[in-house]
Amino acid sequence: MTARQIYLDHAATTPVDPIVLEAMLPYFGEVFGNPSSIHRWGQKAEAAVEAARSDVAGVLHCLPEEVVFTGCGSESDNLALRGAARAAARIRGARHILTTPVEHHAVLRTAEQLTQEGFELELLPVDGCGRVSPKDLESRLRQDTAIVSVIFANNEIGTINPIAELGALCREREIPFHTDAVQAASQLALDLRELPVDLLSIGAHKFYGPKGVGALFIRRGTPLDPSQTGGSQESGLRAGTHNVPLIIGLAKALVLTAASLDEHGGHYRRLRDKLITEIPLRIPDARVTGHPDERLPNHASFVFRDLDGNQLLAALDLQGFGCSSGSACKTGDPEPSDVLTAIGLPREWALGSLRVTVGRSTADDDIQAFLGLLPDVVSLLRLVAVSRT
Repeated sequence: MTARQIYLDHAATTPVDPIVLEAMLPYFGEVFGNPSSIHRWGQKAEAAVEAARSDVAGVLHCLPEEVVFTGCGSESDNLALRGAARAAARIRGARHILTTPVEHHAVLRTAEQLTQEGFELELLPVDGCGRVSPKDLESRLRQDTAIVSVIFANNEIGTINPIAELGALCREREIPFHTDAVQAASQLALDLRELPVDLLSIGAHKFYGPKGVGALFIRRGTPLDPSQTGGSQESGLRAGTHNVPLIIGLAKALVLTAASLDEHGGHYRRLRDKLITEIPLRIPDARVTGHPDERLPNHASFVFRDLDGNQLLAALDLQGFGCSSGSACKTGDPEPSDVLTAIGLPREWALGSLRVTVGRSTADDDIQAFLGLLPDVVSLLRLVAVSRT
């Protein structure tokens, strides 16, 4: 194994920013009160939570009361889907759910589970880049559509959807529109004054905040039933004692990220574009996945024909590089991801997926080292595979 360790998996998680960690530390000890308590210890903690809520609202350009803190991005997705669907069924008898086959499993599996409660699930088609066409959405909206959920930017292939157009179609028909912005929030400016979105999910650890905390934007007036009951925290929509340190961390990380989007965005795009340009030139039977232009600034993704993506990740790890794959190991057999299947890739291509996501600390030398090593690793794995057949 090389002595050099190069992390290229920032879409999976990011290290906590030291400034964020410093902001969190007092709330693990010095300011320890329960925000639901009436006494001064509780009031101090509650004030910190509400200040954090205002900070998040400031970045997203929404009202503080429209921000609900959750345990992660996945919980935010769950609350949005279940809450909006059940409210729509209860209020207007609507039981039709529209989403896409390229969603994060936090959306897809939740939507599938709702069919056990009598909801009808319909998946919108996507093109070869994983994008939803507004025309396809328009043709499938119904009077009994309870909620539409379309991912803002895909976690596996980086494609950005036309969220403004999709949301506008739903708004015209007064149908709640949700978007999973967990990846987008780390890379893109989100202005909810302009975006016709009713529900939007984020998770702190994607933008240099702590794991275990997220937020859900719920536009004022959007019907939503709680999926977690108990106390009256978060306007009765998310029961449970607030995790004050992590909430502080989420807000601080989001503010810092929003302030540095332009500064880091150019750096990310330059490294991303080098990967996207060079890898198909250096490696036979390699393809870029995702949209060529409408994609996350820090995201490069590929498939390699006749290669096992999980073996590729293991080989890269042995050489000191941390990346991700779109395939999952199920009962010992590798299977292509839902996303790669949905965009039409055949099995011999889809199994060999690779996601490379750069971050603030990624240097030009890191990318050059990766580009120098990857062709040899792919070639060796292909030779090994041929020898076994």
